[in-house]
Amino acid sequence: MRAGMVRNVRSGEHLTTFVVSGVATVLITRLILSLSGYPQIGGKGLHIAHVLPGGLLMLIAISLLLGYVGPVVRPAAATIGGIGFGLFIDEVGKFVTSDNNYFYKPTAAIVYIVFVLIVLGFRFLATRRPIDPREELANVIDHAVEGVAGGLSHRRRAEASELLRTVSPEVQGRRETAELLAACPADEVELAAPVDAAWQALQRGFERLATHPKAPRIAVAVLAIQAVGELVIAAVLGNGLNHLPVLGVTAGSLLSATFTVRGALALRKGNRARAVRLFELAVLVSLLMTQVFQFAATQFAAAGGMLLDLVMLGLLRAERERMRVALDAAAKARAQGLPPSPEGPV
Repeated sequence: MRAGMVRNVRSGEHLTTFVVSGVATVLITRLILSLSGYPQIGGKGLHIAHVLPGGLLMLIAISLLLGYVGPVVRPAAATIGGIGFGLFIDEVGKFVTSDNNYFYKPTAAIVYIVFVLIVLGFRFLATRRPIDPREELANVIDHAVEGVAGGLSHRRRAEASELLRTVSPEVQGRRETAELLAACPADEVELAAPVDAAWQALQRGFERLATHPKAPRIAVAVLAIQAVGELVIAAVLGNGLNHLPVLGVTAGSLLSATFTVRGALALRKGNRARAVRLFELAVLVSLLMTQVFQFAATQFAAAGGMLLDLVMLGLLRAERERMRVALDAAAKARAQGLPPSPEGPV
């Protein structure tokens, strides 16, 4: 805080946008090149590698962040920067081999590990201490920056007001920030934000799926099938069970299966919160351990398992958030002397 390093409360969303854009770019680029026979742009001794447009897109993203203030530009910069980084990291095989080998076999594992380290490193920086109330207030002021210049829509004003309510009245500058926010003119015209709209639609979809009556049983079945399927795929495509990456997949699959069984038992006993947490651990082990070895064993054939893990993680976190909201509502009702809601957590 003394250094002025104020964290963005939406940093997790922006990082997710960056990583998803980057991973999708790598997979789409590999698919297009494979289908088109790996053409080369250039001629007469020249070859324009796609690392160059990747660098240009990262430059555009940096320019947007340096040239504009307020929260509007960040989703676009995260998307453009992610695409640029994806084009850059896709050619890592050329950078680490003496013969510039784009098809260097460990490339898939290297790319995956890089993205995992980005997520873990950023998460460490963002969560090593709780968000300070002054940081929350600074984020409200960030919304007000947008409002002072071009007005605030009802949706943007509601977002800023909700964040302001979490700031204690004792925090210096809160009253002035509330007055500044109220002084921002109304303007329902917003810059198109397809990234925000896509994430909101995805979140709504996860919430609907997570509340389906058969969701718990389907989650157990998917996690169990995936644990077995990953081992079979690695054994078939990874040159047998003596291959080191296959042994890593085996260890990760067994650990994920252990968490899945424990989660199923907790669910059977009616402890839904513990079951969700154990299922999350099963998915995280798959993402952070099993998939690393899977990419090393099968290269980009492991992308399907990674995408399934991400979908499962989204569903589980949507369910955990639903239970948290229900518990908060129940606690508030008890404080007010009201009967518990019939829609409380199961």
